[in-house]
Amino acid sequence: TGSCFQRCVGLDGINAVYSVAYEIDKKHGTDYLDRFKKWLAYIQDENLMVVGAMTNPKGDRSKGPADQLDPDQYVHVVKRCSDGVVIKGAKIHMTGGVNSHEILVMPTVAMDERSKDYAIVCAVPVDDPGVTMIFGRQANDDRRDNKERIDFGKLSFGAVGGEAVIAFENVFVPKERVFMDGETEFTGSLIYRFAAHHRANYGACKTGLMDVLIGAVAYLAQIQGTAKASHIRDKVTEMIHLCETLYSSSIACSVEGWPTPSGAYMVNTMLANVCKQNVTRHHFEVARLAVDIAGGLIATLPSEYDLRSEEVGELVRKYFSGVGGVPPEYRIKIVRLIEAMTGGTSLVESMHGAGSPQAQRIMIFREGQLDKKIKLAKALAGIP
Repeated sequence: TGSCFQRCVGLDGINAVYSVAYEIDKKHGTDYLDRFKKWLAYIQDENLMVVGAMTNPKGDRSKGPADQLDPDQYVHVVKRCSDGVVIKGAKIHMTGGVNSHEILVMPTVAMDERSKDYAIVCAVPVDDPGVTMIFGRQANDDRRDNKERIDFGKLSFGAVGGEAVIAFENVFVPKERVFMDGETEFTGSLIYRFAAHHRANYGACKTGLMDVLIGAVAYLAQIQGTAKASHIRDKVTEMIHLCETLYSSSIACSVEGWPTPSGAYMVNTMLANVCKQNVTRHHFEVARLAVDIAGGLIATLPSEYDLRSEEVGELVRKYFSGVGGVPPEYRIKIVRLIEAMTGGTSLVESMHGAGSPQAQRIMIFREGQLDKKIKLAKALAGIP
């Protein structure tokens, strides 16, 4: 599609919650996993899309959930009943939110007992009373409203992942849809597992976007007569190399995965963080090379309105022609596609989706087995 598939966040949340619910049950004698399995069977039977809702507004980021001036900066339980809980707060950056049927609410930071009310995992239908969605704005998204559809760049699927703010204003969640409530000691494990699954997915996800972008610049080079130039071929080769590097990294995360006590598998967390760290770089480099090959047209191309104009349309067709026999409109369409895929939301998602770059670097250093590496080096150097 050349855009966000939107289902991965829910999938990654499901994988994380499944194994953690099992471990909570083992320690506390709860029945979270049975509840979760019933909900999971329901969404599978109905083929429902789930948005994994983890990121909170966070307010004052120097303070934790329980210390905020506004307690609603993190989703929390405001009332407990025999048949369920009432939650309040918001989730932001919710990819796929407006296109989903269910919201899987999860905590976003590891918590202690002071934040017990914030340690909530539950499933909420998007149309429940008290749920409000506010759709995000992106660069050039007003082009969707224009009659000149070519200018939008990606007519079929758009350029974004349906990101939204999801606000919960005293939303009641039935007991059978609650999968963690107050077990703060498991919040860190849940976040750790979700992040690893999501970061592993990013390598293959962005490979799909890059496949489309590589195809777009390769076609543009063909129709403007530069495809055989050695420097163009070299840049396209580099784009393919970076793309397939991410794909192989994503596969490695799963190949080296392991079964948790619940039976659900966990990806290799080191490789997952390496994979996502590379996404924050490789996607930008592929986009840079695409802009290099495409040239200034990305920033200066006249609109479809001008192309269709009785006054200047003929001039646009004349001066934006390329290889003989190829309609100028084809060149304009492919340039607009490249523009849509190299600016705005798609690159921001690669930088900050599944955690900002420093989050991966912290985990890479933590899991880098430096003691083992130092021991090996000292042994080979003859140092006791």
